[in-house]
Amino acid sequence: MTKVRFIGADGEVREVDADAGARLLDVAQADGQPLEGTCEGQMACSTCHVIIAPDDFARLPPASANEEDMLDLALGATRTSRLACQIWLAEELAEITVKIPGQFRNMQGR
Repeated sequence: MTKVRFIGADGEVREVDADAGARLLDVAQADGQPLEGTCEGQMACSTCHVIIAPDDFARLPPASANEEDMLDLALGATRTSRLACQIWLAEELAEITVKIPGQFRNMQGR
């Protein structure tokens, strides 16, 4: 079980428990976080861009070159930005803090 701490763009903090092996995008969407995930995890958009806390970022497997390319399109990307569709919660990851950016691209125009 991994404790996921979401920090909203407004500063609201929500914590949820997620099973090992869960995809961060699915956990975020189930919690009602505003991550669109337009491409459904195919790494063809950046609508699930999140900012990982620096300590937690260092514990994640590195982003692929394709993910890095997609992050170049994300609004407000930082050094610890990742795509939530590419993060699978490992059993050894006891907790992770994820900030939802204040800016995002809504590809569906909603």
